[in-house]
Amino acid sequence: MKKSLLLIFLSFITFSSMAQDECFLRLQKAFDNRGSFTVADDMHRNVIISYFEDGGSYCISGKARVENGTIVSVFLQYDDNTYELMEKKFYNTMKQPPTIVNGITEMIHNSDGEKFKIVFIDQLKPKKKGYKPAGLPDDL
Repeated sequence: MKKSLLLIFLSFITFSSMAQDECFLRLQKAFDNRGSFTVADDMHRNVIISYFEDGGSYCISGKARVENGTIVSVFLQYDDNTYELMEKKFYNTMKQPPTIVNGITEMIHNSDGEKFKIVFIDQLKPKKKGYKPAGLPDDL
């Protein structure tokens, strides 16, 4: 009985972590396929922050301020819908302010060694319309 419960628990943890690993991959695929509208200079209140660690990723909600096409501040959202400013210094791999390409930032590093990307989900272009298949009569 204990082995069964342990197996179920480990399966749940594995499944949960796999679902989080898919978070950024699904977002990246959608933006690659559909494209993005230009991310304007403003406070964007509906962004997804995807952290990368140990070969996987996990996503959390947040908001980000964009000025001159670069990220100038990042806020992490708590489950009670409050926000906290990320006070750690952050930058791209060239130690410059991170830029946005096709609705997703380049890889961002902070002073704690964390790596993340910001996804501007509201800028994702809508799916293209598909053609409606014709129905054939039953008496053919």
